[in-house]
Amino acid sequence: MRRESIGMLIGELSRRTGVSTRSLRYYEQQGLLAAGRTANGYRDYDESVVVRAANIQGLLRAGLTVDDIREPLGHGCLDEPLDQLPLCEGALETAADRLDEMDRRIGALRQLRERLAGQVERTRDALDARERS
Repeated sequence: MRRESIGMLIGELSRRTGVSTRSLRYYEQQGLLAAGRTANGYRDYDESVVVRAANIQGLLRAGLTVDDIREPLGHGCLDEPLDQLPLCEGALETAADRLDEMDRRIGALRQLRERLAGQVERTRDALDARERS
């Protein structure tokens, strides 16, 4: 049974958190946020979602993935401002693992860049030599 709205609609949640409505819908689709539905079918969020949505966005912007966020979410670790919570079990390890993965990707990109820069240099040299001939 649908109920009348007692919380806030998605637009208000977006304004209060700075999280786009598209992102909020994605977070819900991924199981990170839950919304009720009003009698007319609109998403209806309660006050507790404000902090959670902002925390999710902050962690994603910091480089964590949706999968990285699911476990702490299940332990209630995202329901208060992150700077006020004790560290969730496994959070440091998850963040360190993500950082290691980023470092590996950066290293691979640097190697790829060096190969491409070498190819550009060789091509320029060949063109210069052709022009001098």
